[in-house]
Amino acid sequence: MRISDEDYLWFAGRALDGMAAILAELGDERANRRPPLPGANTPYAIVTHCLGVLEFWVGSLVAGRSVHRDRDAEFTASGPVNALVERVAVAKEQLRADLKVAEPAEPLRAPAPAKYADTPAGRSQGGALQHVYEELAQHHGQLELTRDVLP
Repeated sequence: MRISDEDYLWFAGRALDGMAAILAELGDERANRRPPLPGANTPYAIVTHCLGVLEFWVGSLVAGRSVHRDRDAEFTASGPVNALVERVAVAKEQLRADLKVAEPAEPLRAPAPAKYADTPAGRSQGGALQHVYEELAQHHGQLELTRDVLP
């Protein structure tokens, strides 16, 4: 069974659009504020991390593009909300382009991180795409809760 590109884009887009709407609702100051919880990230950092997930897992491992990712920097990122919302829109278009070359049953086009190598996410492009959706959905929910607890 294979999900269509359009269906995948619909689900991923809902998560990404939801995150962008939360950023816009929060504005620059609150989106760059860390909630008063141990180990919490700012909304800006959460969305930046999601864009890094998309670039690495879809861009590199599925589409085979050369990607440089600084995962640690994703969690300390800050800046204006409008620029990040624009990056979300660009990432959605890149996802659409990357899906056109995806071959879900085929192996990844680059090695997965070691902790994923023996998991479905690390064995096939389809598994990697499912992992990306898993991350987007989890972080969208995390962002909703983060918004709710921000002072």
